[in-house]
Amino acid sequence: MNFNRFDRGGAAFLLAVATCSAAAAADSVVLAPAAPAAAVWTITIGAETRFEPKFDGAKHNILWPYPLFDVRRAGTPEQFRAPRDGWGVAIVQVGKFEFGPVGQYKWERRENQNGALRGLGNVDFAGEAGGFAVYWLAPWLRTRAEVRYGFGGHQGVISDLTADVVIPLDKRFTVSGGPRGTFATARATNPYFGVSPAQSTASGLPIYRVGSGLYSIGVGAQARYRLMSEVAVHAFVEFERLTGQVAHAPLVVQRGSPNQATLGVGLTRSFDIKQFW
Repeated sequence: MNFNRFDRGGAAFLLAVATCSAAAAADSVVLAPAAPAAAVWTITIGAETRFEPKFDGAKHNILWPYPLFDVRRAGTPEQFRAPRDGWGVAIVQVGKFEFGPVGQYKWERRENQNGALRGLGNVDFAGEAGGFAVYWLAPWLRTRAEVRYGFGGHQGVISDLTADVVIPLDKRFTVSGGPRGTFATARATNPYFGVSPAQSTASGLPIYRVGSGLYSIGVGAQARYRLMSEVAVHAFVEFERLTGQVAHAPLVVQRGSPNQATLGVGLTRSFDIKQFW
């Protein structure tokens, strides 16, 4: 890629701050009257290292650092978060149901990033904005749906459906895991898996266009350990299998793999701040 790791981590942090700050502001408007000057927020920040595919559909992985960020009202319990969750804050919480805005991103893909991308050109950075809904079927079973619209590198719609069994083994240690599924429209997948006539000539791959439908199915698991009240560490593994027309794309069949695995470890720290507006 033409950008260094500081640029990549910095861009992700700014996107995380923008998404969560906007959602937190909406929270104060929708649920409650204006907060008093002494109101306190709990901010969680951290870092994560992921061993992930070099690009969507790649057969080899690479290490990349990621920032972590979350915000909630002080005194409210920390919400469970799975590795696939986008950045968001619940602005509606009724019993077992939560709803709010969510954001995600996809890094730009550069042709010179990997030999498998030769002749396919570049795909710009893409932001994704939408909403999420969470419903706890049981105290130990969380379901979550996200629907996001892309802008930048793609202008399609992506929907993630996940379920996680969440098991606290004690006050410090929690394990979780469950199935995942992703649906995507043609406008969300073609920039990454389609091959135009010009790209076919340059790359030697056959012309190909991807339709809408099931993008992938998979499973994930995570372990989280609280070192102290405000500091926690976690490790996770996520596996997804590209499906349908995406799995049959020439980039995947001839130069990549439909099997996509990500491993990660991270550390977070929480602290309280006051708001002065």
